Amino acid sequence: MRQIQAENYSIEIGSLVDSSFQDVLIGRYKDSNKVILVDENTHDCCLEYLLTNFEELKDAEVMLLPVGEENKVMEVCFQVFEALSEYQIGRKDLVINLGGGVVSDMGGFIASIYKRGIDFINIPTSLLAMVDASIGGKTGIDLGSYKNQLGTFTNPKALFIDVSFLQTLPAEEVVNGYAETLKQALIFDSTYWEELISIASMDDLLNEGMIEKSIHLKNKVVLADPLEKDNRKKLNFGHTIGHAIEGFMLDKKTVSHGHAVGIGMLAESYLSYKREVLNENDWIQIEKVLTTVFPKIIFEKEDIPKMIRLMRNDKKNFEGQIKCCVLTEIGKCIFDQNVGEKELIEVFTYLLEN
Repeated sequence: MRQIQAENYSIEIGSLVDSSFQDVLIGRYKDSNKVILVDENTHDCCLEYLLTNFEELKDAEVMLLPVGEENKVMEVCFQVFEALSEYQIGRKDLVINLGGGVVSDMGGFIASIYKRGIDFINIPTSLLAMVDASIGGKTGIDLGSYKNQLGTFTNPKALFIDVSFLQTLPAEEVVNGYAETLKQALIFDSTYWEELISIASMDDLLNEGMIEKSIHLKNKVVLADPLEKDNRKKLNFGHTIGHAIEGFMLDKKTVSHGHAVGIGMLAESYLSYKREVLNENDWIQIEKVLTTVFPKIIFEKEDIPKMIRLMRNDKKNFEGQIKCCVLTEIGKCIFDQNVGEKELIEVFTYLLEN
């Protein structure tokens, strides 16, 4: 069992049954009501493991969330709020988020505002949630086509990473997590990038060593900038354009978050190259890797203004300007870069034609 100190909470990596999870349940939350939030996948694949191994959860209320980003909305949160009230869950009780990125985002949001905030613990079950979504205190839900427009900065009381849950993942979900690890490497660590692009198969990502590297990278920057005022903004690389694509596709053919971020990284790398701040050799390597891993997303030329319109309401914008991250080389990134409509049309045209 290895422990990483985050901001006011700890991240434990290893078997859940060997962690401090049980001590937490019988200590701080001995007399608390427990609520376990799951989606349909983790209900079927992961919940039994939790209930079988921890007697303290035998009376826990299990609340089932619908699967998918399209359900990360206030309407679903209201249903959970009503259920929490019906079960008379109070401010000294505990929410346990057992699931991937959507469960971590939405469960944390629900806990952070219900009765002005109750404690929650994250037990991520997807690669994306383990290396990104469950770390750093960002909670959130979508508002229509706008990604994570409603949310808080609220840390969990603890985070437990048990890689055995990854054995339940379909291949697509592993690729989603790969997107976030590639992002971390591109903006912070060129050596890690070389390691990631050299893997023999996606199964190589499903080990504690690789996951721990990504956790350390994200946790380090979050500790230094918990409220995203400065260097943490680099973690948004690929997300300004990626979120626009993901939001635009929500009511059409749904695109997973990891896939959208992968294409967003390709787009923002192309922007970096066209601005001549990223050299050609780095661009060629990035393009080859990202186009191999992430299939092209199909849209029409007339869809470009609609996606740019979504970007104009991105939460990262200020001073009336759309803001993007730009790579200066593999492993280095600058943030809060203004990007104009003419450039965005060129970038989306590249995605459309290549």
